[in-house]
Amino acid sequence: MSEPILKVENLNRYFGALHATKDVSFEVADGEVRAIIGPNGAGKSTLMDLITNRTTPTSGKVIFRGEDITGMAPNKIVHRGMTKCFQISKLFSNLTVYENVQIARIEMNKKTFSLLPVRDVYLKAEVQKYLSFVGLEDQMNEVAAYLSYGDQRRLDIAIALAMDPKLLILDEPAAGVAREEAYKLMQLIRDLAAERNMTIIFIEHDMEIVFNYADVISVLRDGEMIATGTPGEIRNNQFVQEAYLGGGDA
Repeated sequence: MSEPILKVENLNRYFGALHATKDVSFEVADGEVRAIIGPNGAGKSTLMDLITNRTTPTSGKVIFRGEDITGMAPNKIVHRGMTKCFQISKLFSNLTVYENVQIARIEMNKKTFSLLPVRDVYLKAEVQKYLSFVGLEDQMNEVAAYLSYGDQRRLDIAIALAMDPKLLILDEPAAGVAREEAYKLMQLIRDLAAERNMTIIFIEHDMEIVFNYADVISVLRDGEMIATGTPGEIRNNQFVQEAYLGGGDA
């Protein structure tokens, strides 16, 4: 059995008296699509911020591809193959779709401050490839601010893909997107994961999306990991039903 791509060991984070995550431990297999679910305030986004070190853990470890990355600078984590898409798209709204992805490629090529006379065509084939993955190649010259919300989410994913992630973390990728568009977006994510041998962790509140697209589901409540299993196991877990999905007599 191969080593997990991600190991989280006894991860704790205190904000004053608030214990946001409580000894959270889990492993994610290479190539897996993992959903993290739980009520509002369960600690899901905090957990993802701890893994990517946008928030420093109070204690515990994060092991990524066999390396302890606990406390490592987020930009160094990105260069090691872990990228996060935020719940609210982080785009350069005044730049074109093409330029948004181009900037990511320039950063990954360690040419962030290069002033190239061929800027418009620099890495063009690579940029077009990532836009093609998400179906935005025909809109490459549009200003990002003028895209529909669903297309902005696609652009966010294209930017993340341009960073060559081995592990892609998505914070509520379907939030604010119409149901039909949300299903298309999640199918795109699954297809990309399979095609590029990429591992996905996503936070989501829509249970239909979670049960349709996740290989494994982990459930958080009050900062604790209370269950992990296949969609079928989680659906039939009485403790999860009572704690999160709802229980009691009809």
